[in-house]
Amino acid sequence: MGERKLKRADARRNEKTLLDAAAAVFVASGVDAPVRDIAAKAGVGMGTIYRHFPTRADLIIAVYRHQVCACAEAGPALLASSDSPYAALVQWIGLFADFLVTKHGLAGVLQSDNAGFESLHAYFLERLVPVCADLLDAAAAAGEVRAEVRPLELMRGVGNLCVGADSDPQYDARRLVGILVAGLKCETMGA
Repeated sequence: MGERKLKRADARRNEKTLLDAAAAVFVASGVDAPVRDIAAKAGVGMGTIYRHFPTRADLIIAVYRHQVCACAEAGPALLASSDSPYAALVQWIGLFADFLVTKHGLAGVLQSDNAGFESLHAYFLERLVPVCADLLDAAAAAGEVRAEVRPLELMRGVGNLCVGADSDPQYDARRLVGILVAGLKCETMGA
C-alpha cells in the first residue's frame, strides 16, 4: 500500500508539472500552441501528455481547473504573507489577470459544448468570488480600499480589460488593470 500511495503522489506531481507547463505555454503562445512545446516545457514526451489528456480540450479544461484552484489558494496565502491587505489584493488581481489569458482561449475551444463551458464558469465563480471578497473585505477593514466595491464587479472589470489583449499586441491589459486597482484605494491612502 505504501508503494501505491507513492505512485499516486508521484502521478499527481507529474500531472501538476504538466498542467503548470501547459498553462505557461498557453499564456505565452495561446491555447493553440503545439503539444510538443508543452512536452518540452514539462520535460516529458508527447505520449505522456496524451496519456493524461487524450484531447486538446481535455488538456485545456484541466489547465483551467488547475489555474482556478491555484488562484483560489493564492488569495489566503497572499493575505497572510503580504505587507498589507491591499498589497495582497494587488498581487492576487495580477494572478487573476494572468489566468484570464487562458480562460479566454478556452471559450473558443468549448464553443460546441455550451453546457460544459457553463459548468466550468460556475466552478470559476464558486471558487474565486469568495477569495476576491475576502481580499476586498480585509483591505476595506484596514481602510485601504473603498468598501462599496463588490467582488464580482471588480472581477468583471478586470476581465473586460483583459479581453482587448486578444486582438491587439500593443494593448497592455496589465497596465490598465493596475490603473483599475489603484482606483480602489481610499483617498486617505494617496494616489
